[in-house]
Amino acid sequence: MTQSLSYRDAGVDIDAGDQLVENIKPFAKRTLRPEVLGGLGGFGALVEISKKYQNPVLVSGTDGVGTKLKLAFEWDIHHTVGIDLVAMSVNDILVQGAEPLFFLDYFACGKLDVARATDVIKGIAEGCEQSGCALIGGETAEMPGMYPEGEYDLAGFAVGVVEKSKVINGRSIRPGDVVLGLASNGTHSNGYSLIRKIIERSNPNLDAEFDGGKTLRQAVIAPTRLYVKPILAALEKFEIKGMAHITGGGLTENIPRVLPENCVAQIDAQSWPLPKLFQWLQQAGNVERQEMYRTFNCGIGMAVIVPAEQADAAQAFLAEQGETVYRLGTIRERAGSEHQTQVA
Repeated sequence: MTQSLSYRDAGVDIDAGDQLVENIKPFAKRTLRPEVLGGLGGFGALVEISKKYQNPVLVSGTDGVGTKLKLAFEWDIHHTVGIDLVAMSVNDILVQGAEPLFFLDYFACGKLDVARATDVIKGIAEGCEQSGCALIGGETAEMPGMYPEGEYDLAGFAVGVVEKSKVINGRSIRPGDVVLGLASNGTHSNGYSLIRKIIERSNPNLDAEFDGGKTLRQAVIAPTRLYVKPILAALEKFEIKGMAHITGGGLTENIPRVLPENCVAQIDAQSWPLPKLFQWLQQAGNVERQEMYRTFNCGIGMAVIVPAEQADAAQAFLAEQGETVYRLGTIRERAGSEHQTQVA
């Protein structure tokens, strides 16, 4: 007689998935906003638009964590990548002036490790709390044979809302405007294919004291900074004409995404200190300075463009909100077809 098979025999543990949902419910509950109708567990999540918006526009974004996950697997550090996942999406929709409303995650693995998955999603909930964004649901996919043992993949999806008249699109940026830079926490979630190659080649002592009491390992795995609450507060007080989340492509490739065709952001490379982690990456990898600017954030996680007459006040206000803010440079007329961000 043929032996009866179950889903668990095929490698999928439904009970483990149910346990994960129970584990994460208290974390998700702390993130809920008044607009959320119901909790986790349904086939879909219901969210209404706040009545404070007269003509609301929804802004959406999706992203992952990239090959930073490889270091999370190797070093068995999983809490921080959940924060990364949230930050990569909510910081992106923030640049258009959107207040993040809700977030969903997709966690896929070959075999579900409940403790590890709980750690990841706890980090996701922490990122949502930091950005005032509700974690309203997600998907956990256990797919035997799809991923190497101990590995998983992450994707995140954020939706925010902005008043149509207040959408930030960069169209009002003019020569003479000022570019402010908000400091990053480190390399955030970009450039990790190069970072891993540098670590492999240089074989450093990852656990030696490196910077401010942090080890090199801690510096490299530090989560992406969330800029939502300080920027939303600044939007209430200042005319922010454009913003750029400094992700893959670094400073030189992200700032042009918000500039009119006739404008260039002229950035003074001496206007902010290159953090020690980036100094180490440049030296250990023998990376050219311009390659650094087009690969990494180099210590600047968010660029904010404001009118010159508001620059000092905006810089002071953002500093009061807990940000380290630098005056990076100015917007000038573009000469021909030159690249739209010049760092010199």
